[in-house]
Amino acid sequence: MPAQKITIEYNDKVVRQFLLATVLWGAVGMLVGVLIASQLNFFQLNFSTAWLTFGRLRPLHTNAVIFAFVGNMMFAGIYYSTQRLVKARLASDFLSQVHFWGWQLIIVAAAITLPLGLTRGKEYAELIWPINLAVVLIWVVFAVNFFWTLARRREPALYVAIWFYIATIITVAMLYIVNHLSIPTSLLHSYGVFGGVQDGLVQWWYGHNAVAFFLTTPILGIMYYFLPKAAGRPVYSYRLSVVHFWSLVFVYIWAGPHHLLNTALPGWLQNLGMTFSLMLWAPSWGGMLNGLLTLRGAWDKLRTDPVLKFFAAGVTFYGMATFEGPLLSIKSVNALGHYTDWIIGHVHAGALGWNGFMAAGMIYWLLPRLWNKPLHSTSLANLHFWIGTVGILLYVAAMWTSGITQGLMLNATTEGGTVLAYPNFLDTLNTIRPMMLMRVIGGGLYLTGWIVLAYNVVRTLSGAQAVNGTIEVVEEAPAPETKMGLAETFLNAPTLFCVLSVGFGTMWMVGADLVSTAGLVGLVVSLVALYALIPSRHELWNGWYEKLLLNALPFTLLTFVAVAAGGLIQIVPTVLAQKAQNVEDRIQVPYTPLELAGRDIYVREGCYNCHSQMIRTLVPDVLRYGPYSRLGESIYDHPFQWGSKRTGPDLARVGGKYPDVWHIRHMENPRSISVGSNMPNYPWLLANNLDVSTLPAKIRVQRMLGVPYPAWSAQDIFDSVGAQSRTISRDLRLAGAYVAPEKEVIALVAYLQTLGKSVPVAPKPAPAATR
Repeated sequence: MPAQKITIEYNDKVVRQFLLATVLWGAVGMLVGVLIASQLNFFQLNFSTAWLTFGRLRPLHTNAVIFAFVGNMMFAGIYYSTQRLVKARLASDFLSQVHFWGWQLIIVAAAITLPLGLTRGKEYAELIWPINLAVVLIWVVFAVNFFWTLARRREPALYVAIWFYIATIITVAMLYIVNHLSIPTSLLHSYGVFGGVQDGLVQWWYGHNAVAFFLTTPILGIMYYFLPKAAGRPVYSYRLSVVHFWSLVFVYIWAGPHHLLNTALPGWLQNLGMTFSLMLWAPSWGGMLNGLLTLRGAWDKLRTDPVLKFFAAGVTFYGMATFEGPLLSIKSVNALGHYTDWIIGHVHAGALGWNGFMAAGMIYWLLPRLWNKPLHSTSLANLHFWIGTVGILLYVAAMWTSGITQGLMLNATTEGGTVLAYPNFLDTLNTIRPMMLMRVIGGGLYLTGWIVLAYNVVRTLSGAQAVNGTIEVVEEAPAPETKMGLAETFLNAPTLFCVLSVGFGTMWMVGADLVSTAGLVGLVVSLVALYALIPSRHELWNGWYEKLLLNALPFTLLTFVAVAAGGLIQIVPTVLAQKAQNVEDRIQVPYTPLELAGRDIYVREGCYNCHSQMIRTLVPDVLRYGPYSRLGESIYDHPFQWGSKRTGPDLARVGGKYPDVWHIRHMENPRSISVGSNMPNYPWLLANNLDVSTLPAKIRVQRMLGVPYPAWSAQDIFDSVGAQSRTISRDLRLAGAYVAPEKEVIALVAYLQTLGKSVPVAPKPAPAATR
């Protein structure tokens, strides 16, 4: 059959929908961010109202920015660029619409449930189980639509942007499913299957790599498509993009444990996380340089083109954030910065500078092409850039200053390191208040810039006509097949050298004595052999890789293996090792039914957003809070509550430190106990009755998860709750602060008073010597 030309009309309707949703949800997420930043300065802005408190709105802010703002931006960029890179319309208009509307419904459901206190209590993973099922379903719809489109492509080879999209789809699916494995106790509540250190490791394996594979890899793919288009220049280095992709997707997945340095996490995992985090400097900066050097010959355009301004600044912020991340993973630096505002500044340099500016640049570039009308005002776009830049710089500088000040004060000691220089936690809080206010100003400026963008979008769309892109392609006879089987995909020199290097490297890092030495020798031999073979084999290996790019399925499988390896090596040993017989010198006492109910209230109110429950193995932590936390002291915690920020003091050993009446007064009005506190009032806890009807189902699930509860009947549980709550209520009456035993605050006090309670465990006998 002779070749014939056909015209393909792209499905840009769904791109327009996701783009407009990006503008809307971006404004919502930033507005909530400014509100909660203001609440940290002015506690009155919590309005003594449950669904407006910082603890409930902070998860709304993070989920809105990550999944609503960046998520919609990512989908718009992927759908627009993929169709053009593969020269094919999206496979299914129906799936595209299911994807868009399903994602918006998920966002709305999150916006309703999170302020209501319906949460799983894990950062970036707060959504309750029915919404999680919806997320997985819509992600599958997205994946099917994407890979179906790849299967219908008219461009044989996969461009670099497609590589990053593939890595995003498969890795986010893996991370999300594993971290959200739960057993429901009701329609709106569940307990995760992991607990204690297991949960901490899995959570930050997910939490760190959610940043990597939701906020980074898809945006890098967008960078590799839109930046060359906007600059009118080819990507600086194809070879660098190959190294960038494979090293990033492999190394990133190992770095999660750096969120848990100096904690009860096993030392080998901490060292593994720190080492791989430092290795991230190379691929991250390789990608940044590849992006910036793509602008060679086009730097003069930055003076007048706001799109290139946003892209260039966004890539620069990416480089800054990916330099700072490995820096913060060094144990000594982490001891200073962790739990402080420095981490907040680091996160927002990436979110506002990298994600926000790349989103703005993409929106300004797409608007004229999707609506066939010039941008309403280039001057307003330039104004947006400068307002946003000043806002980011004020925000990040304030958080750097605040975080370092906070870390230095909390870690300061006198008398030869035996006495805290600032024993009152509130001293640090009052010192950093000016910087916290500067954050509000910086965030407010950034929000103002986004409102300028929204105005520019509205004016551009006024009277505009939506258009879909088209392309003429020549339908030719199918080219000879170049299929790649599994054997050719995995049983080849490049793959085998990678496997050997990882295997020997892991032996070297986590093994002991002979195993470690053997690993080091094997790693050196593997790398020397690889280096020696490159001159004679590089053409053969290049041919293998070019063939791999013609085969989407083998490429996807190889990518999955690369990202799954690190997770398996970290998580499987920890899951197998965290048993009651493997703890150190003490083990947690299971919560009574009333204490478990109080813990669920603690999670519902988002207390983990401001309070940690993990005393690090650092002298200042021990002097301030008591003996460092052991692995066994949170073994039955579902979810774990180690926390990542200390706006207030650590609570791991607060049990018994204060009388019950102190906690009642503190929840009613924190400033009556702690002058200068910015904690909200919680009057509803003293007014609302505790719902005990859900406790039998909750304890049944806890038993399924391995918590050693006896086989209580429902009446046994209710009797236990009644007896303990009446005891606390009676003690409060004697202290002059009567609260009825059925109130929620009684359960919360019971939980707080049990924190730090454990029983000693006899040391395990040393293994018998072999003869």
